[in-house]
Amino acid sequence: MNDHKNYYRNKGGRKPKAAPCVHRYVFRLNEEDNSKFLSLFEVSGMDNKAKFITSVLFSKEIKTVKIDKGTVDFYMRLTSFYSQFRAVGVNYNQVVKLLYTHFTEKKAAAFLYKLERHTAELSVLCRKIIELANEFTNGNIEK
Repeated sequence: MNDHKNYYRNKGGRKPKAAPCVHRYVFRLNEEDNSKFLSLFEVSGMDNKAKFITSVLFSKEIKTVKIDKGTVDFYMRLTSFYSQFRAVGVNYNQVVKLLYTHFTEKKAAAFLYKLERHTAELSVLCRKIIELANEFTNGNIEK
């Protein structure tokens, strides 16, 4: 009866792999070959040198991802600007509602005229930003 309990007892640890890697090969590189190997490994973006070597040996596809810091920075700033632009739109709607509820129609129209001028300036600025974004994307695509 004790044998039966020991059989179903949790042993802990990892579950064994279906196909464990048990064969090991060692090779040596000189300084020049090692620097080439390390540069290829860095470009590959893989995090494990053994997996990189096996993928190269068996001609598996190696994906490389290059990140342009300028593009990332531009994207982050444009995203930040877009959120600020949306906040201005929300505030614009709130101001228009408040003008009509708290002021006379004549006074509200005067304030709206000033707001409309600033909105036109903001529209011109928005067009310039769109042009700059288009120039940036066209410049990156051509490279």
